[in-house]
Amino acid sequence: MIAIDNLKFDEKGLITAVVQDAQSKEVLTVAYMNKESLQKTIETGETWFYSRSRQELWHKGATSGNTQKVISIKTDCDQDALVVEVLPAGPACHNGTTSCFTEELLKNDQVGTVGIIPYLAEVIRTRESEMPEGAYTTYLFTEGIDKICKKVGEEATEVVIGAKNRDKKEVTWEAADLIYHLLVLLQEQKISVYDVLEVLVDRHQQKRASTKGN
Repeated sequence: MIAIDNLKFDEKGLITAVVQDAQSKEVLTVAYMNKESLQKTIETGETWFYSRSRQELWHKGATSGNTQKVISIKTDCDQDALVVEVLPAGPACHNGTTSCFTEELLKNDQVGTVGIIPYLAEVIRTRESEMPEGAYTTYLFTEGIDKICKKVGEEATEVVIGAKNRDKKEVTWEAADLIYHLLVLLQEQKISVYDVLEVLVDRHQQKRASTKGN
């Protein structure tokens, strides 16, 4: 663990803080901290920043209620910038958006990202809530748990068959189908995808702790 005094603050006593959603990994905002606001962040477990325009400390969400629960704080190799992972209670941006980063300069839609999983989970949740006519997800929820379980089983079998046939294209395609139907199943059971990810994290941490102990 690095001490605050070992961080490299600039000539104005500030350090850049990149705030990131601890679950989705989406960058929410970029702000600045001084030693006092960083110390308050650590002590309270919620983000505090330093406003360069007002020249004062400010507690994120103090008036709006959109606080940010701090999960971790990391510094880079030069120790002159921070990544603050948080669980946000609401929008990060004063414009009311989840993230301050909404304007695109470049986007390559052909590059896959794990961010599609929480996005797809939210789409599925919305489908179950609104049940739009003609949507395949609506059909699955209408048919119920037996149909959903059957589809998960079918897609899992297709993945196995593709793997046995050494067909990478088929495995990739069927794995995508399996993930989608598994997300539908999780929603039907009212289990968050993040709950599943937390289990994976816990298992990994327990394994690391066990390895170190030996």
